[in-house]
Amino acid sequence: MENIKQWFNRVLTNPEALALLGTLLVVFLAILWVGDVLSPVLASIVIAYLLEGMVVKFQSLGLTRKLAVIGSFSLFMALLSYMVFGLIPLLSIQTVQLAQQLPTMLNQGIHLFMALPEKYPNFITEAQVKMIFDQVSTEAIRFGQNLLTFSAASVLNIVALIVYLLLVPMMVYFFLQDKEEITRWFANFLPTDRRLTVEVWSTVNGQIANYVRGKIWEILIVWAACFIAFKFLGLNYAVLLSFLVGLSVLVPYVGATVVTIPVLLVAYFQWGWGNEFIYLTSVFFVIQALDGYVLVPLLFSEVVNIHPVAIIVAILFFGGVWGFWGVFFAIPLATLVQAVLVAWPTRYNEINSPTE
Repeated sequence: MENIKQWFNRVLTNPEALALLGTLLVVFLAILWVGDVLSPVLASIVIAYLLEGMVVKFQSLGLTRKLAVIGSFSLFMALLSYMVFGLIPLLSIQTVQLAQQLPTMLNQGIHLFMALPEKYPNFITEAQVKMIFDQVSTEAIRFGQNLLTFSAASVLNIVALIVYLLLVPMMVYFFLQDKEEITRWFANFLPTDRRLTVEVWSTVNGQIANYVRGKIWEILIVWAACFIAFKFLGLNYAVLLSFLVGLSVLVPYVGATVVTIPVLLVAYFQWGWGNEFIYLTSVFFVIQALDGYVLVPLLFSEVVNIHPVAIIVAILFFGGVWGFWGVFFAIPLATLVQAVLVAWPTRYNEINSPTE
């Protein structure tokens, strides 16, 4: 209790610490309460933040701010157009094809599963197989009902997507073009004693930039490597599965484990226990190993090291609060927490150190 009392005394007597705490609390509550309503705005801010690095790069080549913004925004719109008109339809087609093949795969799995008591009577009985099969059937029916509910609401989702496609690019352009004016306007609402806040943000800003840039490159490299490997080996749904593997790097430790299941299941139902399955499995695990032991250290060498347990906790917490964006920015947000904890006592000691 005495330690807690001393901590509160330090915070309440430190105006800069109070300013930092108030800023973080207001931003957190605002996103928590109105995050769903302002999700297009938040998405636009995130995209503009990602494009700012490209704008700075163009400015370093001698372009004016306006031309740099136009060039970066044009590249962003080209990528968005490719995703909307090229990639998403292809992913949708392969998703539908995979869904149509699921009953056949399920029947094959049932036959294999029902044969287990005959092959391994000492390990599993027919009663256990029947119990597991009943549970799987119940979950399959529930999944089908959820799928119908999702299909019924798909019209609203399409409308929301159209609104996003219209609003987000427009706001991204204005956030980039009027960055200085928006920043000055927002700064007027911050506390006057915000030196500690500025110090923490300066530290975290570099970490977030390095993390996001490295994460995007990791997604693209893993996606391309898996697509080339899957296509070369003739695996069905190569675009969809490689896309899922690329996205799986967003969730460290967990994503790679989860995405392995559909890749190996599709390979097994396509080839069985043949040589093709062995080749595919070997190549897939080699790519995962290269990603974990070569690519990640190269791309994230400048990111603050955080314990794996802290990363998993951050993913669970921020993902539960903010969904996809919470998962994507879990590590930068954990870095923010770490930076606050590190800077706080240091700054307090600097303020209260005796003058010589």
